[in-house]
Amino acid sequence: MRRIAVTGIGIIAPTGVGRERVWEALAEGRSGISRIEDFDTSNLKTNIAGVCRDFRPEEFFDERELSRLDRVSQLAIAATGMATRESGLTSGQLDSYDAGVYLGTGFGGQGSIEEFCGAFFSNGKGRRSAIAIPKSMYNASSSNIAIRFKTRGPNITVTTACSSGANAIGQAFHLIRYGHAERMIAGGVDAPITPVVMDAWKEMRVLSTKNEPPERACKPFSANRDGFVLAEGAGIVVLEDLETARARGAHVYAEVIGYGSTADASHITFPDPDGEAHAMTRALKDAGVDPKEIDYINAHGTATKLNDASETEAIKRVFGSRAYEIPVNSIKSMLGHSMGAAGAIEFIATVLAIENQTLPPTINYEEQDPQCDLDYVTEGARRVGRATPLRTAISNSFGFGGNNAVLVVRAGVQ
Repeated sequence: MRRIAVTGIGIIAPTGVGRERVWEALAEGRSGISRIEDFDTSNLKTNIAGVCRDFRPEEFFDERELSRLDRVSQLAIAATGMATRESGLTSGQLDSYDAGVYLGTGFGGQGSIEEFCGAFFSNGKGRRSAIAIPKSMYNASSSNIAIRFKTRGPNITVTTACSSGANAIGQAFHLIRYGHAERMIAGGVDAPITPVVMDAWKEMRVLSTKNEPPERACKPFSANRDGFVLAEGAGIVVLEDLETARARGAHVYAEVIGYGSTADASHITFPDPDGEAHAMTRALKDAGVDPKEIDYINAHGTATKLNDASETEAIKRVFGSRAYEIPVNSIKSMLGHSMGAAGAIEFIATVLAIENQTLPPTINYEEQDPQCDLDYVTEGARRVGRATPLRTAISNSFGFGGNNAVLVVRAGVQ
């Protein structure tokens, strides 16, 4: 079987644009959560979110392009441009039936849908866009990436709620491993900070209502956690055959070595530690890795009562007593929950943690929860010592519908 390398990274998050800025914020334990300013939130209990304020679409697109692209596609294309430039791939290497796109999203072009509906329900007075469908369809982002970068191979969009981005990377990994593509652009994107989405989450009562100060709201694994903070963002990686990458002298950030995916098949919103544990076990088996080899777990860690307790239990089922020795963190404490992008962004954070031999902290941890008793890296960023290098890690992503995806990554060898 082929070995698969990560050779390019593109990321847009509430803490900044680009790999260097986002990693710097994560390593410093700096939050990107802020007040929502783009629409009225006076009827909402939650008026904060992870908005990508440093992302300026006009720096990436001209006016004509902007008029034809929903924000979700703008984020996806911009992040892809970063990833492909980093990978050093030429346009000729991308313009191929051996290069494709596998992208995850939870909401697609939600902004365009709400804009059209607003016009539709305005008693015929609103002007309705003729391109609302191609702007808002779930596969718009992956299709626009293919058009922009001329990738002619498999072009697939996956939507499995919060695990969408992780599943996209996992499936792209398998496409290359088994010879169905030479290289893939893979990851996740979402732009769900809209009036309707915020109101819908309000009705579910799963968002944090600790609005003041915004950066302290998301408290994964802490006993006083009260819900997640919604966010937007994009995480894109370039995956390719390791030998091909070496032959062209590409920088190898890390090697993807395993992927596991399961369904709880129990409840549409309540997580099941059994399904989550099986996803981790499957990923380890796919990687050919023993649980004792895992040095770090990037948790799904949403800061909801049910998720954090369930994930902690699942980790214990897989790793037994050693679960207490493995550092676990949740970067959602800083970035919020970007839905379909979260799994991809967290995979990138896992890769960068290995690259930099540093574990970003889980910030805002204040009170110990008896059900959440693992090592959550709450004291600040943790630099890994030479005696115990960070070599192999897993990234967990668990979504509504009971959709679980786990990726295993190992330090790259140049």
